[in-house]
Amino acid sequence: MYLTGVVIRCVKDAIAYTKKPLHTLCITFWRLIYRTYKEEAAMTSVTSRQAFRRTDNYTPGSAKVKLITEDLPLPLHPTAVLIKVHAVSLNYRDANIANGGNPWPVIPNGVPGNDAAGEIIAVGDRVSLVSVGDRVAPITDTKYVSARSTERSWLAANEDGTLATHLVFDESLVTRLPEHLDWVQASIIPCAGTTAWSALKGASMGQTVLIQGTGGVATFALKLARVSGLRVILTSSSDEKLHKVKQQFGKPEIQTINYKTNPEWHEEVLKLTNGIGVDLVVENGGSNSLVKSMLCTRRGGIVSQVGYLGGSKPEHLKEFVSTIIDRRLNIRGINCGSKDDQDDLMTAILASKMTFEDIIDSVWQFDKSEEAIEFVWQGKQLGKVVIKVGL
Repeated sequence: MYLTGVVIRCVKDAIAYTKKPLHTLCITFWRLIYRTYKEEAAMTSVTSRQAFRRTDNYTPGSAKVKLITEDLPLPLHPTAVLIKVHAVSLNYRDANIANGGNPWPVIPNGVPGNDAAGEIIAVGDRVSLVSVGDRVAPITDTKYVSARSTERSWLAANEDGTLATHLVFDESLVTRLPEHLDWVQASIIPCAGTTAWSALKGASMGQTVLIQGTGGVATFALKLARVSGLRVILTSSSDEKLHKVKQQFGKPEIQTINYKTNPEWHEEVLKLTNGIGVDLVVENGGSNSLVKSMLCTRRGGIVSQVGYLGGSKPEHLKEFVSTIIDRRLNIRGINCGSKDDQDDLMTAILASKMTFEDIIDSVWQFDKSEEAIEFVWQGKQLGKVVIKVGL
């Protein structure tokens, strides 16, 4: 009764202060009550989650992840959101970390996954940027909010990743997803998408880009390059994958080079560009291919280093200094991108209504996550591998 009296007095005071009719204020009050009820009901009904955690057993043939049930960090921090995950996209680094190949330290028995797409089902009492029901994705590096950020904390390495049924993040670390994309397509945006977006910065319509590989970042970069009016040269060690890409993307035809059967592939790139070189390289091989990438980049061009799949051997970099000076190159390291970059990419995707079903290699069920990680580790995919979580 006391609470009812308080509510009645509040309504009377609100009428006197706002001069609005009673029915308008009642509707506003009921909407507020209903939203609060939904948020509290959602939060109290979910107190635990299922997640895959690494075993950190690097023995060949051993299980690399294990499914567990664990409590969620409740109650939510005032600015935190609880996300129900619908899809998780795997990246090569997930398989690399699970197999002990990451060059940087990682937390023990962490949760894999950089990418996820999900729906907010509960919010802290001071959340103002997003709401229950919003479709969102977390950023990959939770310390990389803007270009001036000085720290780093990668999901799946420095902190737990996304391969779980539910996630909790501060509202400042999530971005809204384009409504026209389904969960599977939306899940590939944060890491692969933002990396590709950042790597292609500086390229203009009509210019030529060299993209290495046919994995997640490479195929996303290919999509962005095509929609931006860029000429693409694509390299891979698989003729079958190169043929599939050419068939899939049609005209204008993508020019392709098999670097395995053509070890001096950089000379072929120069031939395809009349000896000038490409304007920009999305470099994924590391020191094994970096100098060759530099040699086939035009003077004053850009090399965006996004990976290190070819390993790291000092002897491969003997010509690095002389080449970078001679060709006046801009070499930049791409470590995914900031939240600002991810927001910009979301805006571009929404404006262009771009879709990504053509670069989804395969979709796996949540209970098959171990097999999906091994599939990526074996390099069998052409494009992105996605895990569906829940219904």
